[in-house]
Amino acid sequence: MRRLRSSTVVLGGMGVLAATITACGSEPDKRCVDPLTREELPSYECQSGGGSSDDDNGSTHRGSYYYGGSVRDRKVSGGSFDKTAVDTGGFGCSGTGGG
Repeated sequence: MRRLRSSTVVLGGMGVLAATITACGSEPDKRCVDPLTREELPSYECQSGGGSSDDDNGSTHRGSYYYGGSVRDRKVSGGSFDKTAVDTGGFGCSGTGGG
């Protein structure tokens, strides 16, 4: 039976650990989207609270952040307006989001 060198085992284990940490810590794609038409908007149309509202300067934001999914012909699909509902994948991830 062949024995693996300890450095090979350590380096292989570190690679798996690094991939796990990176995958679990990754954020889903975030886009600014009109909630009614699902059309992608410029990022300045969104604010951190989401939804249409006035900020301190009196300007109106009509977009909300949309997480994950894909864009085709400027329309989004396959994601969610709820960040915690989007699975970022990865080995060993629980799929639940933090606040």
